Amino acid sequence: MASAINQAAGKLPAIAKRVQNLGDMGVWQRSRAFHDLIGYINGTSSAIQGIKTTDEMFESEVLKKLLRLFDALEKLVEQHPPLEQPQRFGNKAYRDWAQEMREQLPELLEQLLPDAKKRYQVELEQYLMESFGNATRIDYGTGHELSFLFFLCSLFKAEILQEQDIVSAALRLFNRYLVFARQLQRTYNMEPAGSQGVWSLDDFQFVPFIWGSAQLAVKGPFDPSKFVDEQIITEYKDQFMFISCIDYICKVKTGHFGEHSNQLWSITDVPSWAKINAGLVKMYQKEILSKFPVIQHVYFGELMAFEPVSPGTTLSNARLGHVAPPPSKRICIGTPNLVPPVPVAAAPPPPAESLSSDLNVGDSSSESSDNSVVLRPSTSSASLVAAAEGSGDKPSKE
Repeated sequence: MASAINQAAGKLPAIAKRVQNLGDMGVWQRSRAFHDLIGYINGTSSAIQGIKTTDEMFESEVLKKLLRLFDALEKLVEQHPPLEQPQRFGNKAYRDWAQEMREQLPELLEQLLPDAKKRYQVELEQYLMESFGNATRIDYGTGHELSFLFFLCSLFKAEILQEQDIVSAALRLFNRYLVFARQLQRTYNMEPAGSQGVWSLDDFQFVPFIWGSAQLAVKGPFDPSKFVDEQIITEYKDQFMFISCIDYICKVKTGHFGEHSNQLWSITDVPSWAKINAGLVKMYQKEILSKFPVIQHVYFGELMAFEPVSPGTTLSNARLGHVAPPPSKRICIGTPNLVPPVPVAAAPPPPAESLSSDLNVGDSSSESSDNSVVLRPSTSSASLVAAAEGSGDKPSKE
């Protein structure tokens, strides 16, 4: 009854967690939010090819205000320094910071949103609040990063950010978020949420590797085999998001890179950044977006909707290797790709065992296998395998 009243009054649907069991994972993978997210990630990858993080780029007034929001959040960290405590992980001062962040964030967002867009404030608040970690466990992981991606994608869907913001949203705003997330991790000794240790791509992040490899797909100044070289890291850590991640890993971990970051180490064998990007997107779909322990915590609303897409709707691809004009806003809200995609028929939710078994990376994608690389979780002490799929337009067969 309350829902009907809200709809009649023109109010937005409730912001809620919608994935309650393994059966809901199939619904999630056919949802508008899933398609919008993949479209946004791949559309951004196409737009930022050949662009350095340090390059000059267009920044709208709204985006500048969003950047300043992080300055306010940083001041809260200064007001809540870490406590002296015996535990190695999880400084309890983080809970005080998180509480004050949640109290102040509504006003901070209200100040930067145009009046015509304030109807979306509650949904945007939810995504942003969930982007900085869990105050109970004092941990941070790819699920929190995913919530920030929901926030970014929602800004485009609500037309708060426009087409010309697509590059700066990644290389300015997301990068600012990444720097701040690292500050939280170090300041409060946050635990990695759900990390698989040496077999995970990274303890905390995933998307900066996707977008960082896209930056390098055109006019990359070094080959993938060189990204762990100390000279490369020193020279390019500020220019490319991928290398900034490698630099951060080298600062927080000791020992041989191949031992503490085996998955990343194996990527040095992949011949091109475009292939790395394609493989990472598939790995992200399989290792993050197809995991119930991650998606059960995700909130959905009107902008990131849990409703299903039309049968036959396909996922967009990132076509890397040449500079293209920035994608239109519609790419990040599920408009079919201009390149003829492989149609996907509507299917029932996958059985529970298929969600936990060691499937090939990319099974949840409707992409054609255009020589893209497959990254597989290691099933032994060997490193992650990075191998090119079949050539041409034919789907690969495992």
